[in-house]
Amino acid sequence: AEHLVKSFDEELEKLNAWIGQMGGLAEAQLSGALDAIVQRDASIAERVIASDPQIDKIERDVAQHVIRMLALRQPMAVDLRAIVAALKISGVIERIGDYSANLAKRSLVLGQLPPMRSIGGLERLGRLVVGVLKDVLDAFVQNDVEKARQVWLRDAEVDDMYTSLFRELLTYMMEDPRNITPCTHLLFMAKNI
Repeated sequence: AEHLVKSFDEELEKLNAWIGQMGGLAEAQLSGALDAIVQRDASIAERVIASDPQIDKIERDVAQHVIRMLALRQPMAVDLRAIVAALKISGVIERIGDYSANLAKRSLVLGQLPPMRSIGGLERLGRLVVGVLKDVLDAFVQNDVEKARQVWLRDAEVDDMYTSLFRELLTYMMEDPRNITPCTHLLFMAKNI
């Protein structure tokens, strides 16, 4: 609904734009971290790590904007829910950025070890999650409840793939103790994803 005060609509649009921008950055960060892992490329990993503060800054901007809107506009009902949701969503996206930076940092360590054949499972899990992230951000921007519901239903697929990868990595560790260190890193990476 259009508000009587046009500037309030503009402030809501600004919040949504920041969420969209944060989401795009987080999606790129996660994809970049996966590329760094698969390609064993330290320069990609370093770029992912270096991009994390940009997401952090936008989250701070969102929080300040939300506080200002709450204080000055005293929103109610749908508007209040939208503003609070934007605040929560920005926090979740910021965490995705942190997890992506952690993946990149571990990829630097993993790159110093002999290559592991189980990277493929980690990449498949990561690409699935990137797709889920993209779809949920699209659902938010488009205000598409059905698309959001479909993303929510895909969570079981992510969980199943994670469980399968977890078991595979444990098997590799039991087969050869030399796999314990790299597989431990991969387990933490899978958990971050």
